[in-house]
Amino acid sequence: MADAGDQTQEKAPSLTTRVQYIVDLSFENPNAPNSLIPRDTQPQVSIGVDVNARRGGSGESGDQYEVVLKLGARCSYGDETVFAVELLYGGLFELENMPEADIQPVLLIECPRLMFPFARAIIANITRESGFPPLMLDPVNFVALYQARMEEAARQQTVGNA
Repeated sequence: MADAGDQTQEKAPSLTTRVQYIVDLSFENPNAPNSLIPRDTQPQVSIGVDVNARRGGSGESGDQYEVVLKLGARCSYGDETVFAVELLYGGLFELENMPEADIQPVLLIECPRLMFPFARAIIANITRESGFPPLMLDPVNFVALYQARMEEAARQQTVGNA
């Protein structure tokens, strides 16, 4: 039997993934079938990553948030686009007993870190199914992405106050 002291202790913060899903997926191969012919040179591949989060309501025991991971890739030979892919991959997460100061970093670092392997597989599969070698995205440093976002917000606030 638990004593009264155990009941007064705070519960540990928790993060629960409720669901992950494709919000939007776009793949373009504007120069097919010519773009599928192998070439002697390596194509240029540019990658874009962004993360957004918003409150998504209340769940059984905590607050729910929707996190959307945006991954984009463009493969080209000079000005000729070989393919372009964009994925908006969402997740619904429930945070319980989370200190207010920790919510934003959890949503913009930990949640996309949990989502990334699944989104990466979708990008690899769609490029492979489109006749290209699978595009295997390198792991993303979501801490650095978050820090850059916070630095930009601070810079914007400084400019706005000047």
